[in-house]
Amino acid sequence: MPSTFGNTLKVTVFGQSHSTAVGCVVEGLPSGHVVDLDALNAFMARRAPGQGSWTTPRKEADLPRIVSGLNPKGATCGAPLAVVIENTNTRSGDYDNILAVPRPGHADFTAWAKWHGNQDVPGGGHFSGRLTAPLCAAGGIALQILAKQGVRVAAHLASVANVDDEPFSALDNSPEAQQRLAAQMDALADGRTFPTIDESAGTSMLAAIDEARRSLDSVGGIVECVATGMPAGVGSPMFDGIENLIARAAFGIPAVKGLEFGRGFEAARLRGSEDNDPYRMRDGRPTPTTNNAGGALGGITTGAPVLFRIALKPTSSISRPQQSVDLTTMADAELEVHGRHDPCVATRAVPVTEAVCALVLLDALESFPAE
Repeated sequence: MPSTFGNTLKVTVFGQSHSTAVGCVVEGLPSGHVVDLDALNAFMARRAPGQGSWTTPRKEADLPRIVSGLNPKGATCGAPLAVVIENTNTRSGDYDNILAVPRPGHADFTAWAKWHGNQDVPGGGHFSGRLTAPLCAAGGIALQILAKQGVRVAAHLASVANVDDEPFSALDNSPEAQQRLAAQMDALADGRTFPTIDESAGTSMLAAIDEARRSLDSVGGIVECVATGMPAGVGSPMFDGIENLIARAAFGIPAVKGLEFGRGFEAARLRGSEDNDPYRMRDGRPTPTTNNAGGALGGITTGAPVLFRIALKPTSSISRPQQSVDLTTMADAELEVHGRHDPCVATRAVPVTEAVCALVLLDALESFPAE
């Protein structure tokens, strides 16, 4: 089941960019949680298209309709929870010229090679970022459940087009750093439209994105995500480690090309004396004083914030002429992509990253609890 992930908490995503609807089925949610629909809709709105010049102009309300899994009180009842999100603003005709000419950077060619021309092409079919809408629906509910357990998740745009935001204060695990991190997470939750901690960095990012759009091009970005409140001892060694679970789910987000935890690739340039996280007793518990490991060792949480970053490539659909081939005639061809596309997909990937992180951590707490 390639569109399913999770162990105790299983999430299956279905639909295509231009199908009647997209949606998800979530199995294994803890029972008795009353879903706050207003909070869920507000979370979904952060990912929705049409927010400004930095997103696709495609207009979709993205209102999730929960068709099963709740009792009359609106609480999870143990049955699989199914969510449907209508597609209301499709323009499949925009894709007529790519039905036989694959777009560079997209999955058009690989889908053709696998399904021999039977794949759904318009909008990218089920490879589309449109499928992240039901991911956010499922993740939005997981975020609510985690909050009741004292676990908080936040993400921001760490970098876009060589413009850097203020990083999360999560590599230092001192009480002072924890306070700064909480303040950063509060700032991101204040309803701001563009997801940066430093609003001036957001202004510069928007200018860079707009310049790429006017140049008929696109830019990529890095999303940094953190989760606080995870107890030590959650996870499993080797193939079901916290990093493994996050990696599998994170690479389900379209355009993700890289992932690192804690210091990440920078750790390869450090000495052990610089990278190791020393321990001290704090509030009666052994606690790492720094967090270069990113909140996990041996696949199991340390009690420090779970910290990771994902790298997203520039949007593949750009309006410049590009070289391709015609799969009907098997001849070289030139392609101009039409339709409506984000000049930077990383902006709308921020809530998606939070959703994926929340689903993985809730699953880990259920599947591999601290013993």
